[in-house]
Amino acid sequence: MRPRILPNKIYTLLFLVACLVSESSFASAIRRGLGPEPDSLHIHQAQGLAAINLLRDIREGLVTFDVNGEPAPGQASSWQVLDGGKRYRFTLRPEARWSNGEAVIAEDFLRAWRRAFTPETAAATAGLLKDVLNANEILKGSAPVESLGIYAVDINVIDVVLAEPAPWILEILAHPVSYPLHALGMNDPRNAPVNGSYKIIEWIPRASIRLDRNPGFHAAESVATATIEYFPIEEPAAELSRYRAGELEITETIPAGRFEWLRQKMPDDLRVHPYLGTFWLGLNFNHSKLGQSGDLRQALSLAINRKILAETVLGAGELPAWSIVPPGIPAYEPAGMAQAGASQQDREAEARRLFRQSGFGRHEPLLLELRYNTSGVHRRVAVAVAAMWKQVLGVNTQLVNEEWKVFVNNRKMGMITEVFRGGWIADYADPASFLDLFLDGNSLNNTFYANREFDSLMKSAAIASGGIRMELLHRAEAQLMQDMPAIPLYYYVSRHLVKPRLTGFVDNIRDIHLSRYLELETETP
Repeated sequence: MRPRILPNKIYTLLFLVACLVSESSFASAIRRGLGPEPDSLHIHQAQGLAAINLLRDIREGLVTFDVNGEPAPGQASSWQVLDGGKRYRFTLRPEARWSNGEAVIAEDFLRAWRRAFTPETAAATAGLLKDVLNANEILKGSAPVESLGIYAVDINVIDVVLAEPAPWILEILAHPVSYPLHALGMNDPRNAPVNGSYKIIEWIPRASIRLDRNPGFHAAESVATATIEYFPIEEPAAELSRYRAGELEITETIPAGRFEWLRQKMPDDLRVHPYLGTFWLGLNFNHSKLGQSGDLRQALSLAINRKILAETVLGAGELPAWSIVPPGIPAYEPAGMAQAGASQQDREAEARRLFRQSGFGRHEPLLLELRYNTSGVHRRVAVAVAAMWKQVLGVNTQLVNEEWKVFVNNRKMGMITEVFRGGWIADYADPASFLDLFLDGNSLNNTFYANREFDSLMKSAAIASGGIRMELLHRAEAQLMQDMPAIPLYYYVSRHLVKPRLTGFVDNIRDIHLSRYLELETETP
């Protein structure tokens, strides 16, 4: 018997039902670009942003981040600030559970923190906890790990003691390095119990990572979306293609050179927002000419057209920078360059005047070396800066490209560097995260800048609080901008494509978007 042919209307009905079933199956999942494959799932070994973002979804510390990217209670339901800001007492949630059903207790935090500081298992990012009592001494090997300033007051109460008050410590306690560890998860992070809003169900290397809602999470009922799928995609162009094909709801970034096109073609999807990072050129104060003349350093800074750098050379939404500390930190106004509000023509005229005043000019040409690590973006910036210095001041610039490890070593030694690629992305939303880099004796002070007034202001700020502290930091940055050990070029921005019907993705200066807050609005049939 020949099969019966269904009428067209029935075919149409079946097709619509199939579409609705398909839409229903995808409605409970959100697909996110992740960037490169995570370097590790262990809280003490993960360093890359991809790994940290993934860990924030499957694990949680005493503190977490809210939908706006601000620190909020995590495994701790509350805390007290004691002893003038040197002691924080955290009370754990009684409903906090590992994914195997066991309670999260104070001992889980002590176990993790001490492991992070034990030489044989030391965390790559243990330095983030440098403000904790005895942390620096333990890292140097001059104190036992048991002396670390974390104590179990009770099974559900933890004291964190600091060497000095550190207002940013709550943000550090939301970083994976400070998360707890279950006794079964010391060396097997893939199969260990987790305490976050999601748990890993499937991992196909270099393809996809599927997370399902963790029913044991203390706020599981508030987790909006049942399934999150992460896709490791290294090439931004490939990620854009998959987004346009409807395979992603969120991208990790956008391709270089596509900003204007995306702004015109996909304005409702493009999300660009200031980020806590600044790119600058460091000037080696050990150099005979750069270190001796403030006029020369200011002239080099003023001769650079930051608008052209940001909009033409980079063209991915970056913002021209006039300060070391980027905008957006609550209660802080960056101390920008005095000439930030002038026209580029006036800035260049002042650059030429200061250049002559420093003893250079047509009859006394200057040759500088600009060193950068291998990167297409860094090369474009270096070429553009060299051209601007040549055009405005007549400076001849030799560009030196080095592999990352060689570049970092030369920059740290300060023996042959003159001008070099620099910059910083904050570990915590505080001006000190940037300004501390220029303290005399700081191992990250690759400019070898040393100013007693600056150091004194930073020391005073370290023991101050509130508005007084921010004013001291502002004055310290103003001193920095006057001495110009680093020339700020542009502020980093976060760049994503986000489906307009996705809610819970709130732009913020930390660029932190936990999956627990994300939800797809149901499309109208």
